[in-house]
Amino acid sequence: MRLYSLRFGCVLVFACVASVTWIKSIPSDGGSTVLPEMQTLYQRLLLVEELGGQVSRDLSSLLEELRNTSKAANISHPISTTATTSSSIPTETIRQKTDHSGQQTFIQPNIYFYMPHLRQHPDSLLPNVVLGQGRRGVSLVLGIPTVKREKQSYLVSTLRSLLYSLTTMQQQDLLIIVFVAETDSNYVGSVAKSIRKNFSKEVQSGLLEVISPSQYYYPDFSGLRETFGDSKDRVKWRTKQNLDFSFLMLYAQDKGTYYVQLEDDVVAKAGYFNAMKTFANQQQQWLYLEFSQLGFIGKMFQSRDLPMIAEFFLMFHRDKPIDWLLDHILWVKVCNPEKDADPGHDLDCVSSSHSRKDCDRQKAQLRHRYKPSLFQHVGLHSSLPGKLQQLKDKDFGQQSLFEAHSNPAAELSSSLKHYQQHSLKRAYRGQDFFWALTPSKGDYILFNFTQPIHISRYLFRSGNIETSRDKFTNTTVEVLPSNASARDRLVIGSSSSYKESDKHFIIIGAFENGVAEGEIKEVLQPISALRLLVHSDADVWALLSEILIAV
Repeated sequence: MRLYSLRFGCVLVFACVASVTWIKSIPSDGGSTVLPEMQTLYQRLLLVEELGGQVSRDLSSLLEELRNTSKAANISHPISTTATTSSSIPTETIRQKTDHSGQQTFIQPNIYFYMPHLRQHPDSLLPNVVLGQGRRGVSLVLGIPTVKREKQSYLVSTLRSLLYSLTTMQQQDLLIIVFVAETDSNYVGSVAKSIRKNFSKEVQSGLLEVISPSQYYYPDFSGLRETFGDSKDRVKWRTKQNLDFSFLMLYAQDKGTYYVQLEDDVVAKAGYFNAMKTFANQQQQWLYLEFSQLGFIGKMFQSRDLPMIAEFFLMFHRDKPIDWLLDHILWVKVCNPEKDADPGHDLDCVSSSHSRKDCDRQKAQLRHRYKPSLFQHVGLHSSLPGKLQQLKDKDFGQQSLFEAHSNPAAELSSSLKHYQQHSLKRAYRGQDFFWALTPSKGDYILFNFTQPIHISRYLFRSGNIETSRDKFTNTTVEVLPSNASARDRLVIGSSSSYKESDKHFIIIGAFENGVAEGEIKEVLQPISALRLLVHSDADVWALLSEILIAV
């Protein structure tokens, strides 16, 4: 129909042009012989000629547009066949299309092959970033999926454990993504509100992100088959877990060098950041590293491998639990089903222990374990309703509650009253942590050195893994230079970078998120004394788990 209209338009344009040409051949100077009607007709035909030219150009544009539309339709809607598997999952065959060079290319499979319900909602794969600053380019990305639990939530405690021992540099090289794997917007909002309240600085800096899936992300779980003796509820739980981990991996794939999968009910060992980063950089060829022996906790992947791993999980998300699927990836990569099998028997009927051992050796080359474990499972109530989970990692060992250092000789004094045996003297010697009752404005801790010394750096860490809330706040680090004249010159003038406290002490730092650390410049050396001074009343006790004065 469009072609017929196109031809008719071309004929009309031709007729108009021919008529105008004939009229133009009439002499224009025979005014007495040309009727007025002919003059009017002549003017109208000139107008028709102009309009005909415009129509011709419009028709050419329309023809070109139709050609492009036809090409696009051939690419977007090639001839394909569909089939239905035994589990009623629609799958599409590999389709071919023609590129601009005339060669046949393949359309690659994608998530819609494994989750066809997503086609109904174009935005179903867009993550809802509730909290986040778009941080990228870090060394470590920690992924923590969390769901609504019937009994107790461990998420805030888990985050405190992960954050409390980090230095400022480590915080800048880390991203923690909390994936609220629920479609209830009210619940997602409540989790985000709790995280913002407890970790406002970490959220503002971009260290902490909170995301959730689209309400259309999850499929209908009612048609799942019960396999491996699992109940219907457990099959649904493990299937959803596969989808949760896949979503989180795909979101995190371009944000850092390494990705670590965690759970929302774990505790981290102090120093885990450096331990993981150092161990990963020492490995040559690997698919994943293990920092815990329990399930999927503490599994580290290279971010460049996440798309492949997530696609494998999505491909079989209905079939097996996540840890089984991870082991299958190793098997597919390195195991030879024919190796050492008896050639006189059917391979499907022969079980070769030697072949299995060889397969295990090959898999071990792509999977490396770090000991002792850096993460311990602490949750009692599983995310699967009604399930109690008393899993403990025996390789985790005892959690250290303080970090010991060799500090220079000093006379110690404090206005703070310590609790039980947790004295300042024992903490300074590296024998214990210092635990004091609630600080008030004006309280102090004083390190008076027996003789002036050169201090290169200092580190004071408050709180520990068990009492992460007992931190120093609004507390400054101050030094007393032994050279009085140099001290006076440093604090004179409005342009000075140093501020003087009382008793001739100079402020050089302050506690931020429970940690005070820094270097002391040469102009302040040597140092006669160092002091921690509290500037406001606190609401909780204060604990020093690490005291380092490096000379």
